[in-house]
Amino acid sequence: MSNTAGRIITLTLFGESHGPAIGAVLDGLPAGVRIDEEFIRARMNQRRAAGTISTARHEADNPEFLSGIRNGFTEGTPIAILIRNADVHRGDYDEMQQLARPGHADYAAQMKYHGFQDSSGGGHFSGRLTAPMVAAGAILEKALLDRGIRIGSHIADLHGIQDDPFCREHLDEQIDALSAAAFPAISSEAGERMKAEIEAARLQLDSVGGILETAVTGLAAGIGSPEFDSVESRLSAILFSIPAVKGVEFGSGFAFAHMHGSEANDPLRMERGRVIMTSNHNGGINGGITNGMPVMFRTVIKPTPSIARPQETVNLKTMENAVIEIHGRHDPAVIHRARAAVDAMTAFVLADLLAETYGPQWLAEAADEAGTDR
Repeated sequence: MSNTAGRIITLTLFGESHGPAIGAVLDGLPAGVRIDEEFIRARMNQRRAAGTISTARHEADNPEFLSGIRNGFTEGTPIAILIRNADVHRGDYDEMQQLARPGHADYAAQMKYHGFQDSSGGGHFSGRLTAPMVAAGAILEKALLDRGIRIGSHIADLHGIQDDPFCREHLDEQIDALSAAAFPAISSEAGERMKAEIEAARLQLDSVGGILETAVTGLAAGIGSPEFDSVESRLSAILFSIPAVKGVEFGSGFAFAHMHGSEANDPLRMERGRVIMTSNHNGGINGGITNGMPVMFRTVIKPTPSIARPQETVNLKTMENAVIEIHGRHDPAVIHRARAAVDAMTAFVLADLLAETYGPQWLAEAADEAGTDR
């Protein structure tokens, strides 16, 4: 079992959903990376539950930085991040302790850990672990933003309701607007329809999923490697570590199956002294390496598996068939909260790739160039 990811910059997660705390250790950052606590709080707020379209479990999610940061800058040592769990209701799971919840990891975890795992709220498998992901990723996202690299995600499709697509000519402005938005939709009208769809699922004791579309601008060409170390490989591996992610596609993705080569290829041309491509079907990546165009990918988020409808299952103690109704505090959709985790983990992978390419100190140079007081 590995709870650590990364090559130059590493991230280790710890904790359980209903334990005393969750957290992360972010290591490999150089000294001198600026820590913007307001930026981190804004990203944590994007993940936080709010209103009836999210769980009724409300955690403050205030990251405590126990080490590695002094006077608003990294020290070059491991950054330990602690997020305390306060709104814990272990009793909600007592009656279900032996009933495997459909769509959850309960049965798979039982087979691997033989009953020693913490099953309350999913334990270490819970989406609760995305909170330290977001806290750590926000540090890196701000470091990238200071170097002109923007990351943003919107809900492209929620249960059949589609948002406006990203627009190449206004991509930076759209990403900036999404960064400030509580609900990740480009079209406010589509966003309201999506929220109504989530609310309808809640009233039906059900849940919905959808597709997040992510764009990254400002990345130079030549980042990454071919074959097993491709940008797609690194991003996909980390994105699939986010609970509820069940699919990732880059650029036109599965739509390539319906294209000719003449449609799928991205023509090259010179414009203002640099090479550009007049389309971006390949999502800013060729041969596993960035080509200077925006990196574009889509992530499928499945419907929340915890629903209050009767579902068939098995009692893991008696090994008999059973029926389960999952009551308690659960999200009718997690996709609008998952966008913060997708953005955070995208920042983590890109920061690690850039540290490999230019050296870790590159991430601190933006603060040096700005002449920030230390």
